[in-house]
Amino acid sequence: MTVPNPGSPQAMQQNRAAMPMPMQKGTMIGMFGMLIIMVVVMMFRAEIGGAMNIVLEPVLGFGGQMPVLTLIVAGLIMITISTVIRSFMTDSVAQAKNQKIQSDFNKEMRQARLENNLFKLKRLQEEQPKIMAKSMESSTQMMKIMPITMVIMMPIYAWIGYFLGDPYYGGHVISIVPVDLLTMNVPWGTADLLGRLAGFIPVWIIIYTMISLPIGQLENRVVRYFLLKKRLAELDGMAYKG
Repeated sequence: MTVPNPGSPQAMQQNRAAMPMPMQKGTMIGMFGMLIIMVVVMMFRAEIGGAMNIVLEPVLGFGGQMPVLTLIVAGLIMITISTVIRSFMTDSVAQAKNQKIQSDFNKEMRQARLENNLFKLKRLQEEQPKIMAKSMESSTQMMKIMPITMVIMMPIYAWIGYFLGDPYYGGHVISIVPVDLLTMNVPWGTADLLGRLAGFIPVWIIIYTMISLPIGQLENRVVRYFLLKKRLAELDGMAYKG
């Protein structure tokens, strides 16, 4: 029987097959919660959008004259609230520690393959299930938080669709946003906010996502930095008292 080189693709495939990663209970609950929220919001999107419109339109609607600014502000609010919730509900120190361990492990694994150090590769592969379990813990924690953030995100999506007059979201009977303002300039040309990409994806969702993601990444890094700094200071104080 031929034993494959521990650093070969065949060995890596065998190791992955030998390390099944069952879906944890927290992940299943998170996915089920997300599914329930999405189904409920989609079923009652017009009612939810209309109800939220009573509160949000006077504040974020700008009289329907600046729909792009409405998208930006709504995205900023949604991402800020979601980022704060995720940051306060996760252990930033443990998360940073797990990321550091994963990074160091991957670095050692690459170095061992480059050096063709079979003994080191074998040892690292034996440790790999533990590293993957740590990574899975972080993913499970994020999945537990996801339904909470979805409670905020999905209704805001429903409101924006309603506000812009998207028929699928039960928009205004008489749209508050003038038709000429629903077309905006983008780097690749012009885009109709109520148009459909690939026939079914609303263009306004694409624009909204493009606006929200960079803001979210920046806010996530800033909030995590300050929370991690605060947590480390607390740990240092506890160590000093001890």
